[in-house]
Amino acid sequence: MNSSEKPNPTPSLASTFPYEKKLDLMRGLMWDYNIPPEHCLEVLEGKREKAGHYTEATLFRKLLESYRWFTIIKIIPPERVLELLTDNVIRSLRFKSLSERYAFIRKELQRTLQVAR
Repeated sequence: MNSSEKPNPTPSLASTFPYEKKLDLMRGLMWDYNIPPEHCLEVLEGKREKAGHYTEATLFRKLLESYRWFTIIKIIPPERVLELLTDNVIRSLRFKSLSERYAFIRKELQRTLQVAR
């Protein structure tokens, strides 16, 4: 995808990865830390406050900077992504192009999820 293309913010809202695949992705995300992948997933799902030193905001930022949108949306439900995709998280992303992409995605998710209600 080149920088002028905008990702579809809601690729298949119903499809998610199996639990084991999600854990594998968490292992890949945290390859350099001794943090259980289950703890990471629980933080991203809102079921745990921290995984090691990572909060939901810092762990979600790491997820955004590490995986493609189409992978992220299969790990976390879109409603939860919208909760985690705050102005602070978007501003904290390392690359301006990524910040712009996720600002667009947040706007589209808000619109799409509002229509779905």
